[in-house]
Amino acid sequence: MKKIFLLLIVVFFNIVTTSYAAKKISIDAISSILLDYHTNAVLYEDNADHKIYPASMTKIMTAIVAFDLLQKGDVTLDEKFPVSETAWRMSKSGYSSMFIMLNDMVSVEDLLKGIIIVSGNDACVALAEGLAGSEEEFANLMNIKAEELEMYNTNFVNSSGIADPENYSTVRDIAKMSRYLIMKYPEYYHYFKETTFTWDRTGGDPITQGNRNPLLYKNLGADGIKTGYLAAEKYSLASSILRNGRRLIAVGSGFNSKNSRSKESTKLLTYGLTNFDLVNISKAKVPFDKVEVWQGKEDKIDVYTNQDVYKTIKKAKKKLLKVSIKYEGPIEAPIQKDEKVAILKVVYDDEIVGEYDLLASKEVKKVNFVSRLLKSLNYLIWGDV
Repeated sequence: MKKIFLLLIVVFFNIVTTSYAAKKISIDAISSILLDYHTNAVLYEDNADHKIYPASMTKIMTAIVAFDLLQKGDVTLDEKFPVSETAWRMSKSGYSSMFIMLNDMVSVEDLLKGIIIVSGNDACVALAEGLAGSEEEFANLMNIKAEELEMYNTNFVNSSGIADPENYSTVRDIAKMSRYLIMKYPEYYHYFKETTFTWDRTGGDPITQGNRNPLLYKNLGADGIKTGYLAAEKYSLASSILRNGRRLIAVGSGFNSKNSRSKESTKLLTYGLTNFDLVNISKAKVPFDKVEVWQGKEDKIDVYTNQDVYKTIKKAKKKLLKVSIKYEGPIEAPIQKDEKVAILKVVYDDEIVGEYDLLASKEVKKVNFVSRLLKSLNYLIWGDV
């Protein structure tokens, strides 16, 4: 008596394929990439797997390793570490610095601000030594995390990104790392949008420095993440904007100037906003639709997905999206709560681009013998449950 039910749902949702990567614009950089944060869809890429020297974008991974230890409770923001001569000398070598002093005791939070907001290489070394004993051992932790994130074209040998041929990555890997940072550490990500940091240094007046990310000072919705510069690589930027609940991540390397870095990154992010849309097809744990039940105390039951289902789609091609529910039914009771009972099928341009389990929102018990008999007779006579 069961039938295959395919309920087509007319929607104007946004759908994602693995990559849209068609070049609709030209970005003046050696390599660049644009991601939709929610779906991980590649909206633009150019030379994205080209080997780069990430410069201070390396500090994103330095922050990630520290955030991991904070989340695990292995360290606290208030804990203080001593400033070694190695760390102190970084501020005397012409690098961007927080200007910590030799033998100062500096809190983890201040060191993180010094790294994230003012790009202090001295703060990187002090934090690395405090957390891992040495910068070399800290770099090992960075590489372990990079491997976990499947950043297979990346290697770190220091915590700051100072020039070293063995400290390398790609804009694709940097984008992947940036997305992970935002997703995994919401309680710490706010540091990346702070525009100034004042360090009340020992033996001198407080030093206030601004965030080097130029997009934070524009009306874009930017809230991170990290600039970079090396003479061999020129200017780089990993950036993210959040607007009306939608987040995009852009990474570019090999910009010719600071002005170009700002202008081209803005162009790339604006391209994503104006040419693509994002819609949440299904919210996790929220009823999506109903399916029919056979011989149960209820004739229909709500079903839901266990995860948010987001899709990204080109604005000009919304009508190519179709969403349907597929199940073999009516579904015979008893049904257990959270039992898989149907499939949410997402099709774009006649290609299946996603299938998601639909789960029963509650338990449905089987009716008693007399009720089952009446329902069966009703079905045989009228063809209806």
